[in-house]
Amino acid sequence: MKKAFPPLINMHSEILILGTMPGEKSLELNEYYGNRGNQFWKIVFTMFDTPLSHNYNEKKEILINHNIALWDVLALCERIGSLDSKILNEVPNNFDEFYKMHPNIRYVFFSSKNAAAYYDKYIGRRENIYYDILPSPSGANATKSYLEKLEIWKEKILPLVK
Repeated sequence: MKKAFPPLINMHSEILILGTMPGEKSLELNEYYGNRGNQFWKIVFTMFDTPLSHNYNEKKEILINHNIALWDVLALCERIGSLDSKILNEVPNNFDEFYKMHPNIRYVFFSSKNAAAYYDKYIGRRENIYYDILPSPSGANATKSYLEKLEIWKEKILPLVK
């Protein structure tokens, strides 16, 4: 079984970005969105008009400084490779406990349609939280260009950042 990372969050976080499960490269590096082919960090740094850094501490810091949390819907799964379509025997994270510990979360953005589908299947949406799906930052997602993804992420997230 592959095991997800703990949430990247602080007590002021109001925005939560949820992926499905870390891919192989992320698990190997022990870093969220560790595959350089994934555009997540490029989108985040560009969104906040900051030069892209490959230092993981700086990556985490840019999210925490903007009260954005990061986590995955699944805690455990079996999967060969990194594709969500290969996930088997999945176990969701404990969101009841998570929301009790982090009551400031008001906005949940899924970084893929698959993350939203697993969340809906195992957790369900809460009335006091706004939910939306962002275009997947995965390099495998060729339905939108990087610039199209960036614009949608900026349009949906920036107005919520304090």
